[in-house]
Amino acid sequence: MAIASILLVLLGLGSLVCWILVLIPLFKENVGLGILGIICGIFTFVWGWVKAKEKDLTTVMIVWTVLIILSLIVNFAFLGARMSQF
Repeated sequence: MAIASILLVLLGLGSLVCWILVLIPLFKENVGLGILGIICGIFTFVWGWVKAKEKDLTTVMIVWTVLIILSLIVNFAFLGARMSQF
């Protein structure tokens, strides 16, 4: 279970880096939208995909999406392992 926790931390840090990399062009486009992106991370994610080609964010968005999917998989596997202990 410690390995899953470490993996989740690393996936979370990767997602944080991707979020910041998308926030930078979001702030450059509109400060109000940048503030919204800080408050609501899902907005930043959706905006990043909408503007991926225009702002050259395709690679960052693919990595961010993969990190989120891997995080969900690890979370469900970790939850399943914990639930079987009870």
